[in-house]
Amino acid sequence: MPNPAPLRDHAYASFTDKLLSRAIALGQIVSQRELVELTGMPLGAIREMIPRLEADGLISTEPKRGLKVLSIDLKLVSDAVQLRQIIETAALIHFCQTAEDSVIGELYDRHMQVLKQARSSIDDDLRYHAQQVDWGFHEQLVEHMDNKIMSEVYRVNTIKIRLIANTNARISSERIVAVMEEHMPILEALKNRDETTAVAALDNHLKSARRRALRP
Repeated sequence: MPNPAPLRDHAYASFTDKLLSRAIALGQIVSQRELVELTGMPLGAIREMIPRLEADGLISTEPKRGLKVLSIDLKLVSDAVQLRQIIETAALIHFCQTAEDSVIGELYDRHMQVLKQARSSIDDDLRYHAQQVDWGFHEQLVEHMDNKIMSEVYRVNTIKIRLIANTNARISSERIVAVMEEHMPILEALKNRDETTAVAALDNHLKSARRRALRP
């Protein structure tokens, strides 16, 4: 008999993948049976994952109606962006103080490689790679804290940020250069162990990301 925990985790991952791809619509009312069909997971796993989804704020129970997928409103945007800034700022300061020079240098070189190529030509492979470099940079800052509670909160908030920005798809061509250019001052400040400049550059980047996310 299979262990229910892995099935529950797989169901959760399937739900969030479908949510990010918009196969499950924001604000949609769904039943447990519909989630079985949407995720391809057994009913038992669906029932196991629902409390986790509720705790993460991704669904809520609507009496006599079913399960309501979260909706994006200005309050959610404000809260998610503020939480992201709080976590990433703390993580950036810690990273600046403790990351090895080689780790910072590798991040710098990775970004510079993407930026140089993007200024020349952009294809699907570069779009995919640039998206991984973008997301990976922010995630690496937080993971470096080695704080499981913070990492989990950040993971759930990142789902909401990506829903707000509708960025589960590959990064658009016009955004590649802009994002890489905004990351470079952060990385240059990290190389110089300049916390103040790094935090200011991160703040500028997150404000720009918010404007891009809310752009019609």
